[in-house]
Amino acid sequence: MSRFAVETRDLSRRFGRRWALARINIQVEPGERFLIVGSNGSGKTTLLRILSTVLDATHGDLLLFGQPPGRDPSWTRAQLGLLSHLHNVYSDLSGPENIRVFLRLLGRGDEPVEPWFERVGLEVRPDPVRSYSAGMMKRLSFARLLSQKPQLALIDEPYGQLDPAGFGFVDELLTDLSESGTTVVVASHQVDRARMLCQRAILLDQGQLRWEGPAVDVARAWGALHG
Repeated sequence: MSRFAVETRDLSRRFGRRWALARINIQVEPGERFLIVGSNGSGKTTLLRILSTVLDATHGDLLLFGQPPGRDPSWTRAQLGLLSHLHNVYSDLSGPENIRVFLRLLGRGDEPVEPWFERVGLEVRPDPVRSYSAGMMKRLSFARLLSQKPQLALIDEPYGQLDPAGFGFVDELLTDLSESGTTVVVASHQVDRARMLCQRAILLDQGQLRWEGPAVDVARAWGALHG
């Protein structure tokens, strides 16, 4: 059995005639903060969607915590938390109502929602989410992710829609998640910032893995590729 939280073997995905990912091989340790870097269209979001089991690979193998996701889909989904660049909230419900709906789906409907709002620095308000700013919406999405208590957190552009103060909040949150035992896989354009938070990184270009190594060195690899 694999000892890795995430392991891919020749993972590939095709859309029509175009290969969005081609033969991606990665291994992510439990509790690690792992960074995916690449320009638009490089395959970052496609890879995260496959890791989250939202999207199937065309070819290759995926192991999550040592087993194929299809072996026990309900168990696998319970381990995963995905924060995409889309907020996926109910705009006519309030923030607390959104979290309560999510907790009910997890079978934890009796739990209070206030601690999750406090954790992300968001006020508990009765007004509908459609009145939220983009930054507030992002914090609500983080509250939903945290409330799931995932063993594997997959986060697409964590700094998007946030102001500089929100950047510090994300830095602290990602560190706290991994220190609590959660494996964190992040895709981000904020290379200079994210590389200081993560331990290892990969660089994708046109669906191919061009570089892998310590996250602090990924900016230099990016420069060499696009210089």
